[in-house]
Amino acid sequence: MERDILELLKKENKALYPEDIGSFLGVQKTEDYEQLFKILYELEKKMQIRLTNKGKYILDENPNRKTGILEVKEKGFGFVLLEEEDIFIPRSNMNGALHGDEVIAEITSKKGEKLEGKIIQILKRNISNLVGEVHFKKKDVYIYLEDPKIHLNVVLKKEFTRGLVDGDKVVVKLEKQIKENLYSAILLSKIGHKDDPGVDILTIAAEHEIYKDFNEEAIEELKQIPDHVLETEYEQRKDHDLREKVIFTIDGEDTKDVDDAISISKKEDGNYILGVHIADVSHYVKPGSALDKEAYRRGTSSYLADRVIPMLPHQLSNGICSLNEMEDRLAMSCIMEIDSKGDVIDYDIFESIIRSKKKMTYKKVNEILEKNSIPEGYEEYEKPLLEMQELAQILRKNKIRRGYIDFNIDEAKIIVNEKGEAIDVVLRERGVGENMIEDFMIVANETVASHIYYMELPFLYRIHEKPEEEKISSFLKYVSILGYKLVGKVHDLRPTTMQNILKQLEDKKEYSILSKQLLRCMKKAIYDSNNVGHFGLGSNCYTHFTSPIRRYPDKMVHQLLKTYLVKKDLSNETIHFYEQALPEIAFQSSERERQSVECEREVDSMKMAEYMEKHIGEHFKGMISGITSWGIYVELPNLIEGMIRIDSLNGEYVYEEEACRLVSTSNQKNYSLGDSIEVVVTRASKILRQIDFEDIENKVNEEENGNQ
Repeated sequence: MERDILELLKKENKALYPEDIGSFLGVQKTEDYEQLFKILYELEKKMQIRLTNKGKYILDENPNRKTGILEVKEKGFGFVLLEEEDIFIPRSNMNGALHGDEVIAEITSKKGEKLEGKIIQILKRNISNLVGEVHFKKKDVYIYLEDPKIHLNVVLKKEFTRGLVDGDKVVVKLEKQIKENLYSAILLSKIGHKDDPGVDILTIAAEHEIYKDFNEEAIEELKQIPDHVLETEYEQRKDHDLREKVIFTIDGEDTKDVDDAISISKKEDGNYILGVHIADVSHYVKPGSALDKEAYRRGTSSYLADRVIPMLPHQLSNGICSLNEMEDRLAMSCIMEIDSKGDVIDYDIFESIIRSKKKMTYKKVNEILEKNSIPEGYEEYEKPLLEMQELAQILRKNKIRRGYIDFNIDEAKIIVNEKGEAIDVVLRERGVGENMIEDFMIVANETVASHIYYMELPFLYRIHEKPEEEKISSFLKYVSILGYKLVGKVHDLRPTTMQNILKQLEDKKEYSILSKQLLRCMKKAIYDSNNVGHFGLGSNCYTHFTSPIRRYPDKMVHQLLKTYLVKKDLSNETIHFYEQALPEIAFQSSERERQSVECEREVDSMKMAEYMEKHIGEHFKGMISGITSWGIYVELPNLIEGMIRIDSLNGEYVYEEEACRLVSTSNQKNYSLGDSIEVVVTRASKILRQIDFEDIENKVNEEENGNQ
């Protein structure tokens, strides 16, 4: 129909109402008109047609008009984000558009590669629920919004103000515009008072539509789910009753939602039999149920400092769905035979019953695998753990051989006290045990994905497209300006290309920073119903099968496996249903994952700033992680990052953007990426999520010059 609409508008050479377009095309049924409006909207997004002020559609032949998402900065200006160059939008040219809106912008000027424009149409207002703080002003209750990028004044309707006090954090929904930049709102929920423990984290979570409370329908449905395996279920799975096998779990010390268990044996010919047993969440969370809808809406569990906001209620995630020690549990098992090269030469995927013999921790497992020390209670598991280590080493070599990219980037762990206050920030430990389990989960995910892919059935994949050559070329140019010449081609990019770049950089002082910058050149991994492979893993076919307690796509993959392999339902009706449903599920899952990751980053930034509030005036050693025209970013060994403002430096400096360098014009110290530096903390703000440093050496020089 798209082509018909475009040909019609070209032939008529004038603007037409949607009804006229429908009439010309012979559209009669209501559902066909719904499809027409959907296509018109998509053509508008593609900038092939535009909507006039009179509500008519006309061909859009203006090359200066672009569609994208508006990102507003705190100072009020913004950018329309495009695949190519972003368009700068001055505050005066917003035309009522808000942060996150899908808009049409018109380019008004071009200076070199810098584009400037104005918003001419809001296609979709993505703002929904807003989070803010209650403030009483005379007889009215205003909501001061948490997001500094949304420049709105919001007043709460009178009927929703009862019981609120100054400082309460709330979620509101805009109702109507009272006057320019002033809106009335209704109260959706109260998060808590800003001084209550944990409310700071829950406030950030609410900004990303992550809520700790489940709806009443889902809670009611929980009452129908048993807390133990039923007799009928034992009977149904009697052919795959694995309770007598040595199966165990390995997780962090605080983990309560245990998704995966493992088993191993070694054949006489040297091949390994690896079992990956995953909690059978889809057995309890049925398609279309209230719990399923709630899990779909959430998309993922979010791990925020000291707390988890789960995808499923604790009765499931920590109860009947968790593979707890010495408790019978339903599982989906993937049993693989793996040869000495790390290739899966045979496998089976089926519903099972398991009983985990032990809940192991990474800390204790690493004592065995790294220190050859056997903790109490682990004596009988030494042999299978050592066999697992052997297999993991084989699998990792195989992954690296085909192109697995290990950016080796550290993560921070925030330690909080009983009041929820950050009391320390340390590096998250990752040992042999953690890598081993990752290797086992990856091979299981690949095996499951490949099986369904070769059956040519609708499926949900985890994909990671290859990066754009232009971005990698720019990165290599930047590295050469730093003085490092790298050997290698960027044409026909392969995972091994990225491996080669990282290997050449690994002995450089800036490695930790450059590896992060290279990672930013990569595209984001997402979910999709079309398989294009996973570039970062060097995998031709990949999915997420191993964490259905905390990720909706994994739960969905289990549902598909049950449909195709257990029920053997390969009917045209079923295939058509999933062909239609999976693209939307993939999009929703990717979007919720993105929101959760952004939320986790913002919580980390806030807690790091809160921690540094207690260390004003203290000295720290760090590394310069970034330089801009306004400041020098310094990263401490525990990954806390702060900024030295340019205007705090003594002397005059020139910013050399290409070389990422700040050069003194007055015989002061020069600053380059990767330089070691000692700083003093001058300011930290939990509210603003910002940390300010000063260079101690520069500060001393300034004081000495002042005393002369």
